[in-house]
Amino acid sequence: MRRVCIVVFACLAVGSVSAQKISLSRIDLEMDKLVVHFSLDDANPNHTYQIALYSSKDNFATPLTKVTGDVGTEVKAGTEMKIRWNMAQELGAYKGDLSVEVRARVFVPFVKLTSFDTNRKYKRGKTYPLLWSSGNMGGQIDIDLFDGQNRVDGDRNVPNTGKYEFAISGSVKPGKAYRLKFTNTRNRDEYIYSQPFRIVPKVPFVLKAGGLAVAGAAVYFLLNKDTPPPPSGTDPLIEQWPSIPPN
Repeated sequence: MRRVCIVVFACLAVGSVSAQKISLSRIDLEMDKLVVHFSLDDANPNHTYQIALYSSKDNFATPLTKVTGDVGTEVKAGTEMKIRWNMAQELGAYKGDLSVEVRARVFVPFVKLTSFDTNRKYKRGKTYPLLWSSGNMGGQIDIDLFDGQNRVDGDRNVPNTGKYEFAISGSVKPGKAYRLKFTNTRNRDEYIYSQPFRIVPKVPFVLKAGGLAVAGAAVYFLLNKDTPPPPSGTDPLIEQWPSIPPN
């Protein structure tokens, strides 16, 4: 049986003189998931936060990734917030003491997408221009493609010049939960996600199916050029045998 002793900390980093406060209320264990309940008070309703969960497994070095709920960027303050962490997926068969830490900071994006339309359907196997603005041009960023919480593709150490040609691999599966993640390589606590968007096949399935139907008809006429086509409702590629009368 898995034995894990959990200790939870909270950390609030802000750059404003208005009152902010983060409070942890309780934690729950749901099978292999840890649920951290907390509240975040802010007198400024216009603030949004970047919230992340860390663990002592790597000495609180990098944010945990198998998390859902009130976590990530542009999170609004609230009184009944929670982060659900899938420990089994993140740590595997882990035993021992473990501490986790909730960190929240006022969200100021280091880059802002200016040309990416998330309502558009993007085709795998094609390249699309990305444009962004940044208050700190220079250095390098990572541009990663995520399907939900899973990274499926991306480019590392991209020059932070405000533009890039992003290629979607032909091996990426169609789906509607894709997001782009921009990470500052100088400070990996600085990152943003795009809104979800859809990736579709390069050639729509309907056109492929239509092409097969036309090919099937062509095969029939090549094989049966001296006979009329079968009646409606029959399969042109299956020979129609006459019925055998009963004895």
